[in-house]
Order: sequence, then C-alpha cells, then structure tokens
Amino acid sequence: MTDFKDMNLKPELIEALKRVGFISATEVQERTIPELLNHKNVVARAKTGTGKTGGFLVPIFQMLAHTHDIEALIVVPTRELAIQVAAFATKVGAPLHVHTTIVYGGASINMQVQELKRGTNIVVGTPGRIIDLVERGALKLEKIKFLVLDEADVMLDMGFIEDVEFIISRTPKERQMMMFSATMPREIVKIGDRYSNGQAVKITVGEEDDRTVSTIKQLYTIVPNRLKFSALLAYIKEYSPKKGIIFSRTKYEANAIHRVLLSQKYNAILMHGGLTQSMRERSLGNFRNGAQFLIATNVAARGLDINDVTDIINFGAPDEPTTYIHRVGRSARMGKEGRALTIADPEQRKQLRDIQDYANVKMDKIELNLEPFRNLDLPISDPNRGSFGGGGRFGGRRGGGGFSRGGPSSGGPRRSFGRPGGGGFHRSSERRGGEGGGHREGGGERGEGHGSSGGFNRRYKRSFHR
Repeated sequence: MTDFKDMNLKPELIEALKRVGFISATEVQERTIPELLNHKNVVARAKTGTGKTGGFLVPIFQMLAHTHDIEALIVVPTRELAIQVAAFATKVGAPLHVHTTIVYGGASINMQVQELKRGTNIVVGTPGRIIDLVERGALKLEKIKFLVLDEADVMLDMGFIEDVEFIISRTPKERQMMMFSATMPREIVKIGDRYSNGQAVKITVGEEDDRTVSTIKQLYTIVPNRLKFSALLAYIKEYSPKKGIIFSRTKYEANAIHRVLLSQKYNAILMHGGLTQSMRERSLGNFRNGAQFLIATNVAARGLDINDVTDIINFGAPDEPTTYIHRVGRSARMGKEGRALTIADPEQRKQLRDIQDYANVKMDKIELNLEPFRNLDLPISDPNRGSFGGGGRFGGRRGGGGFSRGGPSSGGPRRSFGRPGGGGFHRSSERRGGEGGGHREGGGERGEGHGSSGGFNRRYKRSFHR
C-alpha cells in the first residue's frame, strides 16, 4: 500500500488529505492516480467501496490551475452521490482554496445559477440538471479540463447515457476523461473508447469476474411472502446488526418496514423518492449520526458512502443482479467486513441463481427462527391507504395476505418497453413511479418527467440547441 506522500503530490494536498484521514492509497487509487497524473484518459472498473472517489479527485486537485473558469465536471447518477462527492471535494479543497459547486434536481435552480455566477473550480452534478444549466447558459463547459463519469454503469442502467453523451459533446475534445464503474458493460467501454480516440487506459481492480468485495458474507433465506416481516425481525434478533440498510422495491413497502421496526422500538429512519430532498438529507444525517437502520428504495443503493454499515438486507431478491451488486456495496466499505442478507420468496430462486452467477459469489442459505414473530400484530397497513398487499396484517394471523406478485404493492417486475436510453425500458417500479413521482433523478428535473415522455421531450428540445 502506497502512502500519498510517496506519489509526488503537492505538500499542501498531502496535508489536506491527511486532515480527512487519507494517509495511504487504496488499490484503485494506486493504479489510477499515476495514469491520470500522466494526463491519460482512464476507464476503471473497481468494486463498490474501494475508494474510487479519491481515485479521480486526488489527481484533479493536483492538476487544477486555479483559473476563474470551471476546470472539472463530475457527472454522477443520483443526488445522494452528488452530495457525498461534493462534500469530500469541499473538505479536501477548502485549505487548497478550491471551490466546489453541486447541482442536482429537486433543489432551486436559481440558487445554483447564482452559485455558478460567483465562480467555482469544480462542478458536481446529475445529468438532467447539468443539461438544464448548460441550455440556460449558466454552466459553460467550453474550458473543462477534466471530465469524470462516476458510477457510469448506473447511469447506463438508469437511461442517462444519451444525456451523458450530450454533456461530453459540449466539452473540449482535448479534455481528460475519467470513467469509474463497479461493473463494465460493453456500452461503457465503447463510450470510453469513442471519446478518447481509443486511447483510454483500461484498469480493472480485482479479478475480472469478482464484482463484490470478498469481505462481505452473503446470505439468503427463503420464506413465503406472508412471513417476510417475521424473517426480517428474526434476522435482526439473531444477528444483531450494528448498523444496517434495508432495501425495498417500493416506497410503500419501505413505509411498511419503517412502521414495523418502529413498533418494535428499533431506531429506524426512512429514505425514498417520495420524500423531499431536505427530508432525505435529514434522514442520511440521522443515519450517519446513530440510527440503527435506514430503510430505502434503490435511490440509496447508488452512491451512499457510510463506512460503518455492517449489514445490508434485501427485502426481496432484486430483479437485476447489478442492483444487488450496488446494494451490497454499501457494506464492507474500504476493506471492512460486512453481511448481506436477501429475504426471498420461493418464486425468487431464479433471481438468487442469477445473482450468484453474475456476481461470481456463493450465497449461503440460513434458517431463521420465525416462531417468536409469527403471530405479532404488526402495523403493516398504512392507516391512510387501507390494507397493504391485499389483506390485513402481514406476517401474523390477521389476514396474512402478503404482496401480490407483480402488483403495485410489491413493486414486482413491471416492464415498460420503450426506446433504451430514452426514458423507456423501465426495469422496476422504482423507475416508473415507485420512487415517488417517476423523476429519473428523484424529482425536479425539467424535461425529465414521467415515463418515456421525459427523455423524448429533452431530446426533442435539445435538437434545436445543437
């Protein structure tokens, strides 16, 4: 392991990194930073939680010329990741007199315009809001020197690639390109080659087929739908997670899990796209500062960087193996150990096999003692919405019911096939509305509204700006 002081960095940068606890480089940082300092374009694949953010920010800080122009643009798929990358950049950059501005949907665009007018060195943002600001003339990309695409595979999965390519087209051809991704789909490699004249350095950290960190113990249990809440409570009792994230498919399911955990006196908080941005930020703050559980939809799987998460619990097997990879990557950060449990129903055995094949992992089956929790009177149903999942109480004798497969309660696999990348091809209910409102970046993106029409509107409008 190489110390940052041995990487020919500026003394003031080494000191700034030391202040935030960065002394030694991780493997991905060891391999990417020298290439980037040599002004190479880099396409890097590394597992979630291995320090990719430092892999691009450290060389950017080293090479910034401190002009009055925006020199670096970092494009990320979600608001949560934007907030975290910008927070790290601000901490490290403050003593270096480097200013970072964050832009994303769901926040006041006018305030972001004013922030950009005051001048900044680095912009971190989500694709839709970046394009909005570019088209308003508030964000000028003509003098960008460094372009970062972080979590590039997630942007592909969320249908942002056309937006990303539009952003790239507005930057100078001689800018330096940095692409970081937990997985490396063929489309991502093609983009890296296309916009670096085939001269990007390809870096793979870890084995090619090793997509999750080895320090995660991966478990699953299979129970009927009506006993999923019982299984969740049994796991918490038997394994005593110190700090866990529980992922659900829809905001309604997340709300139900939240009510159940609160009824059992657990310190649990909620985060999904149905909450306002300020509420989501408050939830993250509470989770960082001591709450035991965060119940979240997929919006939180992409970008959360909380080092002390011990357990990831999937309340149902994800439909896509890539979703599983990004979820479990929230545990075992930076070399620590962690656990990932998937609570599956008998019809999800195929998803479990697909996950193990794609992620090249072995998931161990566990049997949980459900007896103490079978007959609990749990507050599954939302009193403001009526019964949850078709009948009374879930996991006890009062109705059982559970989630109907593929129905709106379960958020089950609803597929709406449109043009890939154009706001269609929704892979789960979270993209279509389970995240509350259907906005691809969680709300507030002009021209990126509901369903497939949002992407079309943006492309239609953009054609008149080219």
